[in-house]
Amino acid sequence: MRASHPVFLCGFRPFFLLVAAGGILLMPAWLLMLLGAMPGWQPPGGIIAWHAHELIYGLGMAAVAGFLLTAVPEFTRSPPIGPGALRGLTLLWLGARLAYAASAGWPDSLGLWPAAACDLAFSTSLLAQLAPALWRDPQRRHLGFAYALATLILLQAGFHVSIALGGDAMAWLRAAVGVFMILIVMAGSRVSMNVVNGHIEAGRPSEPPQGEVGYLARPPRRKLAVFCIAAASAVEFLSGPGPVTAWVALAAAAALFNLLNDWHVGRALFRRWTLMLYGGYWLIGLGYGAMGLAWLGLPITASAGRHLLMAGAMSLTILAIMCIAGRIHAGLWLDRRPWAPIAAIALVLAAALRAAAGTGAAGAGVVPLLGLSGLAWSAAFALYLWHAGPILAGPRGDGQAGCAEPLQDATPGPRCDVP
Repeated sequence: MRASHPVFLCGFRPFFLLVAAGGILLMPAWLLMLLGAMPGWQPPGGIIAWHAHELIYGLGMAAVAGFLLTAVPEFTRSPPIGPGALRGLTLLWLGARLAYAASAGWPDSLGLWPAAACDLAFSTSLLAQLAPALWRDPQRRHLGFAYALATLILLQAGFHVSIALGGDAMAWLRAAVGVFMILIVMAGSRVSMNVVNGHIEAGRPSEPPQGEVGYLARPPRRKLAVFCIAAASAVEFLSGPGPVTAWVALAAAAALFNLLNDWHVGRALFRRWTLMLYGGYWLIGLGYGAMGLAWLGLPITASAGRHLLMAGAMSLTILAIMCIAGRIHAGLWLDRRPWAPIAAIALVLAAALRAAAGTGAAGAGVVPLLGLSGLAWSAAFALYLWHAGPILAGPRGDGQAGCAEPLQDATPGPRCDVP
């Protein structure tokens, strides 16, 4: 039997490649639409719904798939996904993206149903792949990932039905943003336990230096943050903007800032990978804080806060996890060259510029701010694809198979500097 292509060796490989490619292409396309360069292209629901959906359920869901298909087998000690099933998921994801784009040119009777069929088949297949292992885990410590994924499926179905019935489709996407923030908190706590305490930045996992406090993701703080984010999303979905929604959003911001206390561990906090994950939590807190203040009447739009969540927190966390898992599970120790911090800075800058475009002080500078933000955001993913693409698409060089981590007796130094 012909061996599978290396891109299907492990669950993260095709989806991290798709995230990077989507990050490069989607934002310039959106900027061209804003400038009126594609006036005849109008998918069902409009271009704003397309833009939001594709960044959330296109790029965001690809990142979730890549992470969970790699992490869940490791967390639960279960078999990884096979190459055939992984190819099927990849084709469903691509089919959904193409169907949504093509919907602007085919008969209205078809609408988004072909895209909905591919999207929901992808999401439900992903859940079916992961749920049995999560359920069979004796302690069921990671079952929250299945619940979050199931919630995203329901919200996506609501989006497509709302588009078909002419309802408020954006309300379903705004609720999905909250679920993604919950996933970041859940995934970040697990990844960070290894990043900080393992000192992966030093080249390979090892014990924290003597006298240095280790990172501990404390369940009460994490669960409070998850509860407050869920409450903020539910109240906004059911009630819309208003004082109550504003105060619940501010409560979510406070819970995230409280969660940051877990991270104050001394020098380990200022290593690149730790700081990227820590920065993602900061951006979640700032995003909910900005939305709450906007609904209380400050001269800022709620969209500015939501872009701190998506263009900032989600994108920065995705980049960090792709940089970490995309090398460790390809058999390489981490890349210590400066491109990764530069890409992270570009994402933070993009989020800040996009948030600034939503303030009353932006005035006539809105369009330049949006353009600079989009270019910085795409440049970050271009950097990642340039340096990590050959690793994701190429064979392992250590003689191991699948998602295995680097050999413990390998010398990590030179591997940190290879592309």
